[in-house]
Amino acid sequence: MDHHFVGIPELTGVPRVAVVIDVMRAFTVAAWAFSRGVERIVLASSEGEALALKESHPGWLALKDGAPAAGFDAVNSPGLLRSRDFAGRTLVQKTTAGTVGALAVANAPLVLCASFVVAGPTARFLRTEDSGPVTFVVTGEGGRADEDLACAEYIGRCTAGGEVEAGPYLQRARTSRAAADLAGGRRSGYHPDDVDLCLEIDRFPFAMVARREESLMVLRPAAVPDVSSGSG
Repeated sequence: MDHHFVGIPELTGVPRVAVVIDVMRAFTVAAWAFSRGVERIVLASSEGEALALKESHPGWLALKDGAPAAGFDAVNSPGLLRSRDFAGRTLVQKTTAGTVGALAVANAPLVLCASFVVAGPTARFLRTEDSGPVTFVVTGEGGRADEDLACAEYIGRCTAGGEVEAGPYLQRARTSRAAADLAGGRRSGYHPDDVDLCLEIDRFPFAMVARREESLMVLRPAAVPDVSSGSG
């Protein structure tokens, strides 16, 4: 299958199928948020929009990159999020790369957001949809982030079916610049377990699909059949 791997600046036109990758940390955090009970995640284009959406929708929560800030209920860290209870809540998320990438392909017929923690389910979702060629949007470092590219390549290989060894892809991510920055405490809003949590392959059983809902781009978990048994 002829997949394409592009950075956000390289996007041209509207892809038929887009998988937006942000391993460290937006779409690892999104998966953790769903596991902690979040019903949906609204992807915001700016911190101002995130706060305005929260203000106009009582009960909504807002999350951002970086250090804690007034008005925001959480930061973009899986380690800091994993013990929270978000049952039934709507979370507005604004990050530096991941949400930007998803909004850049908002008009695509099918948009998935992914990281290693949902890589297998994402590949199975793509096979179930018989989606054809996929445009993988590598959000970090203008499309050069090796942790995102490794995850994209791994999902791309998995869409062909059969066994794919995750180890080499995870090792690339572990030795990436983003992992070094996180491990070195050079990113604010950080927990010491963040790198390890971002590299838990298939930690969650769902894919994450983003769709337009009225004027908003909304991310929701999508159940994916386990095809480990049978002919698939």
